[in-house]
Amino acid sequence: MPEHPLSTIMKLDPTLMNILKSTDSTVYVDGALPKKIKLLMAMAFDAAHGASQGVRALAQQAMREGATKEEIAETIRVAYQLSGIGSVYTASQGLKDLFE
Repeated sequence: MPEHPLSTIMKLDPTLMNILKSTDSTVYVDGALPKKIKLLMAMAFDAAHGASQGVRALAQQAMREGATKEEIAETIRVAYQLSGIGSVYTASQGLKDLFE
Protein backbone atom coordinates (compact mmCIF):
# COMPACT_ATOMS: atom_id res chain seq x y z
CA MET A 1 0.00 0.00 0.00
CA PRO A 2 1.46 3.41 -0.94
CA GLU A 3 2.30 5.86 1.78
CA HIS A 4 -0.39 8.46 2.53
CA PRO A 5 0.55 11.67 0.66
CA LEU A 6 0.19 13.72 3.86
CA SER A 7 2.06 11.33 6.17
CA THR A 8 4.76 13.90 6.89
CA ILE A 9 2.18 16.53 7.87
CA MET A 10 0.40 13.92 10.02
CA LYS A 11 3.57 13.62 12.09
CA LEU A 12 4.51 17.30 11.95
CA ASP A 13 1.13 18.88 12.67
CA PRO A 14 -1.62 16.54 13.91
CA THR A 15 -3.84 19.55 14.70
CA LEU A 16 -3.83 20.60 11.06
CA MET A 17 -4.65 17.03 10.01
CA ASN A 18 -7.66 17.03 12.34
CA ILE A 19 -8.85 20.25 10.70
CA LEU A 20 -8.42 18.73 7.24
CA LYS A 21 -10.29 15.56 8.25
CA SER A 22 -13.11 17.64 9.74
CA THR A 23 -13.41 19.64 6.53
CA ASP A 24 -13.45 16.46 4.43
CA SER A 25 -16.22 14.99 6.56
CA THR A 26 -18.22 18.18 6.04
CA VAL A 27 -17.65 18.47 2.30
CA TYR A 28 -17.75 14.85 1.10
CA VAL A 29 -21.23 13.89 2.28
CA ASP A 30 -24.49 13.53 0.41
CA GLY A 31 -26.31 16.83 0.26
CA ALA A 32 -27.74 18.82 -2.63
CA LEU A 33 -24.97 17.09 -4.60
CA PRO A 34 -24.34 13.39 -4.04
CA LYS A 35 -20.98 12.42 -2.51
CA LYS A 36 -20.06 10.65 -5.77
CA ILE A 37 -20.41 13.88 -7.77
CA LYS A 38 -18.33 15.83 -5.26
CA LEU A 39 -15.57 13.23 -5.49
CA LEU A 40 -15.63 13.39 -9.30
CA MET A 41 -15.42 17.19 -9.14
CA ALA A 42 -12.42 16.94 -6.82
CA MET A 43 -10.83 14.41 -9.18
CA ALA A 44 -11.18 16.90 -12.07
CA PHE A 45 -9.48 19.57 -9.96
CA ASP A 46 -6.62 17.23 -9.10
CA ALA A 47 -6.21 16.34 -12.79
CA ALA A 48 -6.13 20.03 -13.65
CA HIS A 49 -3.54 20.72 -10.94
CA GLY A 50 -1.22 17.84 -11.82
CA ALA A 51 -1.96 15.67 -8.78
CA SER A 52 -1.98 12.16 -10.24
CA GLN A 53 -2.08 10.43 -6.84
CA GLY A 54 -5.12 12.53 -5.97
CA VAL A 55 -6.80 11.55 -9.23
CA ARG A 56 -6.31 7.89 -8.38
CA ALA A 57 -7.47 8.16 -4.76
CA LEU A 58 -10.53 10.20 -5.67
CA ALA A 59 -11.46 7.89 -8.55
CA GLN A 60 -11.29 4.92 -6.19
CA GLN A 61 -13.44 6.70 -3.63
CA ALA A 62 -15.93 7.73 -6.31
CA MET A 63 -16.14 4.14 -7.56
CA ARG A 64 -16.90 2.98 -4.01
CA GLU A 65 -19.77 5.48 -4.14
CA GLY A 66 -21.01 3.95 -7.40
CA ALA A 67 -19.18 5.94 -10.08
CA THR A 68 -18.69 4.09 -13.34
CA LYS A 69 -15.63 4.16 -15.57
CA GLU A 70 -17.73 6.13 -18.07
CA GLU A 71 -18.45 8.80 -15.45
CA ILE A 72 -14.76 8.99 -14.60
CA ALA A 73 -13.89 9.33 -18.31
CA GLU A 74 -16.43 12.13 -18.76
CA THR A 75 -15.04 13.91 -15.71
CA ILE A 76 -11.60 13.86 -17.33
CA ARG A 77 -13.15 15.38 -20.46
CA VAL A 78 -14.42 18.27 -18.37
CA ALA A 79 -10.97 18.75 -16.82
CA TYR A 80 -9.48 18.76 -20.33
CA GLN A 81 -12.00 21.30 -21.63
CA LEU A 82 -11.31 23.69 -18.77
CA SER A 83 -7.61 23.09 -18.13
CA GLY A 84 -6.02 21.56 -21.20
CA ILE A 85 -4.14 18.47 -22.25
CA GLY A 86 -1.97 18.38 -19.12
CA SER A 87 -4.99 17.26 -17.12
CA VAL A 88 -5.38 14.28 -19.45
CA TYR A 89 -1.75 13.26 -18.94
CA THR A 90 -2.13 13.61 -15.17
CA ALA A 91 -5.35 11.58 -15.19
CA SER A 92 -3.76 8.90 -17.34
CA GLN A 93 -0.93 8.49 -14.85
CA GLY A 94 -3.29 8.52 -11.88
CA LEU A 95 -5.67 6.00 -13.38
CA LYS A 96 -2.95 3.69 -14.67
CA ASP A 97 -3.81 0.03 -14.01
CA LEU A 98 -7.10 0.99 -12.32
CA PHE A 99 -9.32 -0.30 -15.10
CA GLU A 100 -7.37 -3.32 -16.29
